[in-house]
Amino acid sequence: MSQPVPQDSVLPDSIRERLTRNEQGLVAAIIQQHDTGEVLMLGWMDEEALRRTLTSGRVTFWSRSRSEYWRKGDTSGHRQYVKSVALDCDGDALLVRVDQVGAACHTGSRTCFDHRSLPSVTGHRDEN
Repeated sequence: MSQPVPQDSVLPDSIRERLTRNEQGLVAAIIQQHDTGEVLMLGWMDEEALRRTLTSGRVTFWSRSRSEYWRKGDTSGHRQYVKSVALDCDGDALLVRVDQVGAACHTGSRTCFDHRSLPSVTGHRDEN
């Protein structure tokens, strides 16, 4: 089990060096319910939001529209409690497994992906 990052520190170089940020210095964070595998939402983190997430047990994002940090649930009560955080092989996406309390989506839905399926052809293993 990994050791938590002290709350008064900066993000360790061992993590910072593995991050591949976009032009705005952000990394996509996919939020998933830890026990069901349900994909809840996608948010954005910079180094400070990731540090806060790793050290507090609650998910913090960078709001691109408001240009400020926001900890999920502080105003809505729909909190996300961190269960694990993983960085993908390219370093440009995080998978944050959480215990979600209430809705994850700002619309009030459990997930941001409810009732938003697009029509698509489905593939099958036996096809080329």
